[in-house]
Amino acid sequence: MKFSNSLFMDSLVNNRFPKRKILEEYSDYISYIEDAYKFGQSHVFGWWNELTPSEKKSLLEQISSIDFLLIKNLFNDAVLKTTQVRQGVLVPPHVIAVPKNDAEREIAERARQIGEKSLRKGDVAILTVAGGDGTRLGINGPKGTFPIAPISKKSIFQLHAEKIIAAQKRYNTRIPWYIMTSKNNDSATQNFFKFHKFFGLDPQQVCFFIQGMLPVVDLDGNLLMDSKSNIIMSPNGHGGVLIALKEKGILGDMKSRGIKNIFYHQVDNVLIKIADPIFVGHHVKEEAEISLKVVKKCRPEEKVGIVVYIDGQLHIIEYSELSHKDMCEKNEGAALKYNAGNNAVHMMNIDFLEKVYQMGESLPYHAAMKKVPCLGEDGGLIDPKENNAIKFESFIFDVLKYVKKSVIMEVLREDEFSPLKNMEGENSPASTKQDMINLFGRWLQHIGVSIPTDSHGNVVGLIEISPCFALDQEELRNKVDRHLQFYGNLSL
Repeated sequence: MKFSNSLFMDSLVNNRFPKRKILEEYSDYISYIEDAYKFGQSHVFGWWNELTPSEKKSLLEQISSIDFLLIKNLFNDAVLKTTQVRQGVLVPPHVIAVPKNDAEREIAERARQIGEKSLRKGDVAILTVAGGDGTRLGINGPKGTFPIAPISKKSIFQLHAEKIIAAQKRYNTRIPWYIMTSKNNDSATQNFFKFHKFFGLDPQQVCFFIQGMLPVVDLDGNLLMDSKSNIIMSPNGHGGVLIALKEKGILGDMKSRGIKNIFYHQVDNVLIKIADPIFVGHHVKEEAEISLKVVKKCRPEEKVGIVVYIDGQLHIIEYSELSHKDMCEKNEGAALKYNAGNNAVHMMNIDFLEKVYQMGESLPYHAAMKKVPCLGEDGGLIDPKENNAIKFESFIFDVLKYVKKSVIMEVLREDEFSPLKNMEGENSPASTKQDMINLFGRWLQHIGVSIPTDSHGNVVGLIEISPCFALDQEELRNKVDRHLQFYGNLSL
């Protein structure tokens, strides 16, 4: 076979990596191999002669999926960008506060009625972002498979499924559930659902789709490998959901089912109010393009993004991008001026998403420094003690710059926000389980049941209330006798 690119061939002949024979064997991949060399990534072939035919094919398949020019540009941007000074004046957003009086409760009730009507009509789908794994939790598998319920040990996925089942029963409807996985955990996630018979849901209403992946590079921009035949890939961030919705045909599927709005959330929030009718109602009433739930920051240094306006555009600023002055600034009431903390719960209008796609603009990528085990030059595995890698991620909230109409609704953290992220301490299994127990304890206390608490306000004992028994406090009130006695362990 003849090769027209003589300079390329010369580089191969003089290189210790693949030669003409390998290109002839895998002629279908010539252009991809050429790109790897062109962009300085030929080291990925460093152990070629040690690989089996199937390993060689697998590596070439990976290489064919990589946009080497994009990775080069993303790395160059990450290196060139020093600490970015955000331009523009920050303005706190208008927030629908947690109702505190009869007038505000009446507004919330009207929103509930609108939301319930939308749910009954089948206008709303659930979208769960579940592309991560549970390595920080010490498990080898998708985070949604983590057993988190205080007594039954139900998984996060099962709790979400039961909330959908309960909502379907309440509103006499069918709610499609779309779950975005990653290449790393898709098979394990789908097998988990199949093993558990989809937790009682109709398999036809559960749709899995895979987000995109990007290679991980070292601090010099070189692709990292974790075996001699595998380049380390990482999910392209929760912003990847916007690309995947279109490219995987999910928006088309939603439209065919009559869906108009998407209730979006991340898998690890164990207190999530799935398809919250008040939130849905405010979003529908205002004909919003994207709506957000927020919680008040618990302290200035809390590592949570905040919702603000900058030059008339809605933004979420990550805690790392907020100046110390803005972080600590207070308003006249002595509360934090910028305290609308993003809890990653959104409503998204699918016509708006279509409009963004038609504009042809993509979300920017953000570079994140990480510690990533990888192969060294000798082929041995290195477990770094310091950051050695860069991952590139897109953030869904970068789409907010296109939003003209939105709703921002405050909710109580203790009722709706407890993400599971760490093995110990804050946002750990211990803390999230206690948050669930405390929520159920408050429900019982509010209907007249005596529940003991310690000096920190935590319930003493174990309580678990299945969503299929009571989806909220009002439903519980109609099912439980206020004279119920709690003896330290209660499962309903």
